[in-house]
Amino acid sequence: MDPAATTASLQNDCETTSSSVWSWWPSWRPTSMSLLKTTEAKILNCIHNDLWARFVTLPNQDRIWTLTLTNKAARKPVEQAAKTPLVMVHGFGGGVGLWIRNLDSLSRSRPVYAFDLLGFGRSSRPSFPSDAEKAEEQFINSIEQWRQSVGLEKMILLGHSLGGYLATSYAIQYPSRVSSLILVDPWGFPERQKNQNQSGDSSGVAKRQSPPRWVKAIAAVVSLFNPLAVIRAAGPWGPGLVNRFRPDFKRKFEDMFDDDTMTQYIYHCNAQTPSGEVGFRAMAESLGWAKKPMLHRIHLLPDSMPLTLVYGARSWVDSSSGDMVVQIRDKAPTQVLLIDDASHHVYADQPQQFNAAVERICESAP
Repeated sequence: MDPAATTASLQNDCETTSSSVWSWWPSWRPTSMSLLKTTEAKILNCIHNDLWARFVTLPNQDRIWTLTLTNKAARKPVEQAAKTPLVMVHGFGGGVGLWIRNLDSLSRSRPVYAFDLLGFGRSSRPSFPSDAEKAEEQFINSIEQWRQSVGLEKMILLGHSLGGYLATSYAIQYPSRVSSLILVDPWGFPERQKNQNQSGDSSGVAKRQSPPRWVKAIAAVVSLFNPLAVIRAAGPWGPGLVNRFRPDFKRKFEDMFDDDTMTQYIYHCNAQTPSGEVGFRAMAESLGWAKKPMLHRIHLLPDSMPLTLVYGARSWVDSSSGDMVVQIRDKAPTQVLLIDDASHHVYADQPQQFNAAVERICESAP
């Protein structure tokens, strides 16, 4: 391990702490990119359609880990190739492996692309600026350079959580490349109210469940550290910490894996050198709020672009932001879908309903 890289990564985690004190922590963490690769391979082995997994190298030599799926059983593969591809962008702390319940189904009728955001998963982990606008710009530039490198002219763009925020920003800046925008429980839309009532207000908006325990735990340290520093600081107890605070991930995929494969995947995705989360921290006022709320910019999307917002009925993300988007866009094609019995990770909680909804949206895309 490069001592310079070690010191730099730990300074990113806790900028006020001497690197000499904590320089032994990385070797204490039971993780590596090799272990992430092995765990992800076990997940991707469940895919039945044709899969092409590779690194896409950007002009600045950053690499974006990318999956391309096509239906090997398609009777007319030429027609499938002619359909607008679906591009899926994961949320904070995630990676392409989390789409495992969706990739086969959604690639039956059109090509599907999924990639690890810059700074997350197996993609390159460069440094990010501390300025919110510049950090967002770095994410968006990497997505556009990825599109150019892959050779996509137009795409149906789907983003979950942080991926929804970035997908919207991308669509605003490159509208000619997006034929339809699908936002799944998107992060960063409303403006934070200074005296927000945790139990809800009296405006008639249905009360949402309060953020789960793991969200509150991370929020407690986000102002002092990078959001996932606690996982790295836990050393050999890190995997157990993920299991304790995210037991839902094991439950969501228990019919596919009877062990800790998915929580191990989450751990290895986030126990590496912090990068994308540094960019997220720059853009976030706190864990649940963006410094540049997307509701202030959503009007910049062209009226001709179809927009669908998909929320889990039990999610801690308030779907009222979606209703506000409908009002802001007025007569532009905009709809809000609520998936019953689904939390923030809608695509994993109710994959059949989610996949069917996304397929309908894709079929109606221009």
